Amino acid sequence: MKHVIVEVSVTSAEGERIPVGLMNTEQALSLPHDMNIEVSHPDHDAGDTEIFMDRATFQDHLATL
Repeated sequence: MKHVIVEVSVTSAEGERIPVGLMNTEQALSLPHDMNIEVSHPDHDAGDTEIFMDRATFQDHLATL
């Protein structure tokens, strides 16, 4: 698995994206599965991109690297 830094966020009850922090891929995927996370696209700069993906899409993308 490619280890890159991504921005992890959660969605508030109001639908607003709340940044949780910058993490490597292993840390992001180890977050509890009941946490509805979005992860910045690993091909873009973490904290600087508006391209996010859900956990399943993120895992699928990493599997192709």
